[in-house]
Amino acid sequence: MLANIAPMARRSALVTAAAAAVMLAISIAGGVKGVLGAAIAIAVVTAFFGLTALAFGLGAKVSPQAMAGAGMAMYFVKILALLVLISSFHDSTAFSGLLFGLTVIVLVLVYQAALAVSWYRTKMLYVEPDGER
Repeated sequence: MLANIAPMARRSALVTAAAAAVMLAISIAGGVKGVLGAAIAIAVVTAFFGLTALAFGLGAKVSPQAMAGAGMAMYFVKILALLVLISSFHDSTAFSGLLFGLTVIVLVLVYQAALAVSWYRTKMLYVEPDGER
């Protein structure tokens, strides 16, 4: 199953990279602070999805249950970390908080949508035939 997930995650990451480039181009309208806010958001989203892939990979080596647990734990940790980042950057004047938040939301939605489309198009067996009955 992990062999099927890795190509889907790579395709989703490529689509998200294109969306990141678009968001970076849009953020130019916000000036230097806008570009900096978008760049920080891109770095945060990249780190979050990289950690998720790492956690799934490590969990998959143990068992499917560990993979599911790792995914749920990473989701919880990422949401908490994002809340901490947003609350600490709330009053920042170094970069645009609006473009930071908008870029994070757009990139997460694009990644999840691309992953869902890839998952939908993949013909994956959900029952493994063992040949013996």
